[in-house]
Amino acid sequence: MIAHLRRASTTAGLLSELYGSGERGPQGSARLVGGDCHGAPILLLDRSGALPDLAQVLDEPLQRLGTRTPVQPVWICSVRSDPRHGDLTDAQWGEVARRVAAASGIAPDGDPDACRWIAVRNKERQVHVVATLVREDGRLHNTYRDAFHVQTECQRLAADLVHLPGACIPAPRSPEVSVPAPFITINIEPSGSVSAKGATDDLSATLLKHAGFSEISDWYGRRHRLPTTTVQSDRAAIATHAAEMLRAARYTVQLDPDLDASRLTTPTDPHGLHVVGGQILRLTDQIRGAANARAAANALDQLLDPADGVLVRLQEAMEAAAEQISDLDDDAYELADRFTAASEQLTSISEELTGAADEVRALDQSSQMRGGDYQAKVATYYATAVTSSARAVSPAASARGVGQSLPRTTPVTATATNSAARRTR
Repeated sequence: MIAHLRRASTTAGLLSELYGSGERGPQGSARLVGGDCHGAPILLLDRSGALPDLAQVLDEPLQRLGTRTPVQPVWICSVRSDPRHGDLTDAQWGEVARRVAAASGIAPDGDPDACRWIAVRNKERQVHVVATLVREDGRLHNTYRDAFHVQTECQRLAADLVHLPGACIPAPRSPEVSVPAPFITINIEPSGSVSAKGATDDLSATLLKHAGFSEISDWYGRRHRLPTTTVQSDRAAIATHAAEMLRAARYTVQLDPDLDASRLTTPTDPHGLHVVGGQILRLTDQIRGAANARAAANALDQLLDPADGVLVRLQEAMEAAAEQISDLDDDAYELADRFTAASEQLTSISEELTGAADEVRALDQSSQMRGGDYQAKVATYYATAVTSSARAVSPAASARGVGQSLPRTTPVTATATNSAARRTR
């Protein structure tokens, strides 16, 4: 249920409007469904010809104030029910009006000096509670926070509607009826704290508590806030995580840009307003930081894919811009031609680079082959380098180089040769 509060200057004029002779035109079969005027016969005055008498009954406490009467002494609260549910009976709408009057303080239960009020129905799924703000004891009703109290009671009424006597709430006419998603705002307050306001149901409260928010219940209503001890660097991460969970649960979340950790920001776009440009810049960083040809080719696929690549999408955007400009103004053909030329150039670039990503990917295999031959050659060189130097150096030099003496076999061989020569002579 939804309540709407407003004030009026005269009771008679307001009743004329509700009963069909006001500026809003005929309202149908208006009728009283409830009220309390401290014993006055209001049901007998429930007809168009007796509206002045009904207004006089309601205004009787006002006449006692004289010059102290407020400028707008008439209080009206219009309550509407959910159109997806069946309408209530007059008795049930009278109970709704009584509870609204009691919750607002107009006519608290058991108060003998409460304000006079009536409940008028002139449309389906709606009731109007009309009251004068002067109590029977001459005091004025304080309207401070009336809207909060009434709306809180309307939420209770919506929950208790099935328990009202004789209530008949049929099922929705169609399961495809779309219900607006609850709205939640997560932002930074002027004090510097991070708060979440909006939906007050238990599911959103559970998700926010799971993310790290603390629940606060005061006269502002049910809301959530990050603890003041939260580290500055963690606030964005917690708020972003909470927003992601709420959106997954079909809530509409408005997240402060300064708390969006998933936002793509650049030095030239610190607020992340140009999301697409930030994504392409991230793609550029992937290409520059590719560890091998395969990684570079995978990044280039995002740019050059013939069906969903950046170039194709940009070409389509240029073409759409040219068509839109022509539709907006036939005389802007020169501007449209410039976008058309840009679209054609992008098409040529896409055709020129067809298959380029696969060629880059093939570079990975050829580099591995060349890299393998080179490594084999280096290994062979270092394996044979010691052997070649050892062949070039004499055994004696080699022995001297390592500090060893020559073998004793050399002088023995020389002595044996001299002895053989002497025997020959």
